[in-house]
Amino acid sequence: MDQLVNEVSQRTGLDEATSRQAVQVVIGYLKGRLPEPFGGMLEQFIGGGQPGQTPDLGSLFGGGH
Repeated sequence: MDQLVNEVSQRTGLDEATSRQAVQVVIGYLKGRLPEPFGGMLEQFIGGGQPGQTPDLGSLFGGGH
């Protein structure tokens, strides 16, 4: 999530704290609007997962391992 916060800060000129708050508001909004499991995957993708870990989108659409 830090990368996204930095991007928002650079593009808008907002300080880091305000940018972080804006990112958290947007993530919360999207999570509330997306059906599960997409909301949880968004959190993992944005910063809740382990570094280098990406959600398995293929399994959501009938793909699998």
